[in-house]
Amino acid sequence: MKFNRILLSAALIVVALVVQVSVLARLQLPGAVPDLVLLTVVGLALVYGPVGGSLVGFTAGLLADLAPPADHAAGRYALVLCVIGYLVGLAKPDNGRLTSAAGPMAVVAAAAVGSTLLYAGVGALVGDTAARHVGLGFLLFTAGLYDLLLAPFTVPLIMALARRAENDPLADTGGGNGVDVATGWLSSGTGLRIGAQRGGLRVKAARNRASRAGRIKGVKRL
Repeated sequence: MKFNRILLSAALIVVALVVQVSVLARLQLPGAVPDLVLLTVVGLALVYGPVGGSLVGFTAGLLADLAPPADHAAGRYALVLCVIGYLVGLAKPDNGRLTSAAGPMAVVAAAAVGSTLLYAGVGALVGDTAARHVGLGFLLFTAGLYDLLLAPFTVPLIMALARRAENDPLADTGGGNGVDVATGWLSSGTGLRIGAQRGGLRVKAARNRASRAGRIKGVKRL
């Protein structure tokens, strides 16, 4: 991975993990806990692709395994996020653009449900039956709900930061038929309409200036 990727990914993962442990885990919400670390991996994987996503996911999961108050075997969540990061990275569009918000939201929902299922499956293999006592169905529902509610406030920002760190020209331009994968996935139609309106205003202003210049010249000739 590039140095910019490593530096940005490390910073985002540490911040997400601190917020996860110190804030989100203390909310005492029913069912699952909003997973900011997972959303960070999703945002970075959508920019870096499957290989970068898997590396980021493994690193984030390993730090989450070691961060107190960890109550499971080290490497369990690292395996889960490594797989999720790789699969999410496969959803990265070839041209770097998405045509609607449905795609990223579907990816977030699938990642939330998939990570919960995979985490419970790995736990069952090592004798951890905590998911059975809470109810796996309720965990899946709350995990998907919480992450979908948190995603619009985190994933676009993470993707935009990743793009700028890569000096990607798509981070600052909005041309083409699609929308910017980082900043336009929640407001694609609005951005295009505003751009068209601005272009129309500039054309009208230029015409008005030309018309006024013609009238002034005509007066001078008289």
